[in-house]
Amino acid sequence: MLFPTLGFGLFFLFVYVVAWAFSASNEWRKIALLLASWFFYGAWDGRFVALLIGSAAVNWALARLVARSSRPGVRKALVCVGVAANLGVLGGFKYAGFFSEQLAALLGVLGLTRDVPLLQALLPVGISFFTFQAISYLVDVYRGRVEPAGLLDLTLLMSFFPHLVAGPIVRASDLLPQFREAPRADRGRATAGLLLIVWGLFKKAVIASELATALVDPAFHDPASRSSFDLLIAGYGYAVQIFCDFSAYTDMAIGIAALLGYTFPRNFDQPYRARSLQEFWRRWHISLSSWLRDYLYIPLGGGRGSLAFACRNLMLTMLLGGLWHGASFNFIIWGAWHGAVQSAERIWRARKPAWWRPLPAWAGVLVTFHIVLAGWIFFRAATLAEALRYCGGLFTGNWRDTLVTPLSLALVALGLGINFLPARWLPRLAERLRHWPAPLLGLALGVAILVIDTMRPAGVAPFIYYRF
Repeated sequence: MLFPTLGFGLFFLFVYVVAWAFSASNEWRKIALLLASWFFYGAWDGRFVALLIGSAAVNWALARLVARSSRPGVRKALVCVGVAANLGVLGGFKYAGFFSEQLAALLGVLGLTRDVPLLQALLPVGISFFTFQAISYLVDVYRGRVEPAGLLDLTLLMSFFPHLVAGPIVRASDLLPQFREAPRADRGRATAGLLLIVWGLFKKAVIASELATALVDPAFHDPASRSSFDLLIAGYGYAVQIFCDFSAYTDMAIGIAALLGYTFPRNFDQPYRARSLQEFWRRWHISLSSWLRDYLYIPLGGGRGSLAFACRNLMLTMLLGGLWHGASFNFIIWGAWHGAVQSAERIWRARKPAWWRPLPAWAGVLVTFHIVLAGWIFFRAATLAEALRYCGGLFTGNWRDTLVTPLSLALVALGLGINFLPARWLPRLAERLRHWPAPLLGLALGVAILVIDTMRPAGVAPFIYYRF
């Protein structure tokens, strides 16, 4: 069930009415939202609803044992068991096939031919997101940052349909306190939520979908048959597509949650205006980057100690961040690229000569964007061989135009331009719209949706991050 579809619209309308009908009873409200979330997830594959329930039950029980134990060794052992169990589930579904293939290849190189069983499993949608959410909950209970939640609250935290399949990774400390009491209707929050949904719909349905179908997918499908110009513009196109696609999902998720009375953390902050790769990761997929910082980079030692130690921690964090996205050498290379550049930035900041003067802000933005762009090629390509063919095709010297159209160029420029709008333009617009009469506001938003529907290409492709 995809957000920008009529089916989801009808589903959400029903959930919205039921949720606010139960506003006098918070427990029944949460039960209704939980059942709706299971229905939403089961629309992909009903078998995996049991995985959600089982994961929540196991993490609930372990967290309560951690909180009740007064022995540090036992508490630590329980957390380790919980983290290992969560990673085991994630690894079994997501990485078993990849590592079995690599083992078979290694044995073949060594001349030890063996029949290694091919382990392939249907990947549950969003498993990386709700697994990381469960791990952060367990660790936060262990650290004393959150109190153990009731089974209903924790199950709803992990299953809540707005963020379930593609984030943001909403931590227990952000959402559990909001579950303690039924929210009150708020016109300002509802207006901001509606505006976010329409804005996300525009970015997904018009910009991301058009660039994907008309430019990016054909270029990456067969880069050898495309000109250098096509591949160059398609690279920019994918940078815009993935930003508009993923930020659209999180905008819509935040907006849907707001209409139901809940607040999600911001997940994007104009990432392509970053002046360094470190700043990029403070602006891109903020819930994941902050998760990696708090639960991986800092426990590894963070920036403490020697420069080499800090760079090692950066590399490990980004390598594992790349692997989180999928079992592929392309994601490992993408993570290694980001880790290496961030390590180089850290070394430069520590060792740059006294006479060096900082680059102008625009130059930092330009350099950082193209570093990110180079990584996106490996992120998007289906295989390592395809990524290398794509990179090679950029330098063939063939500059004939076969794919690029004025529309695709305009959408690339528009998508990049979004990153340079005033930082709070959307909240300011929402603040103005909240004072409009309800019929006028509804009419304006309805017209906007009709215009978007007219502009978008046929069909609705799944969001890119549904894969993860």
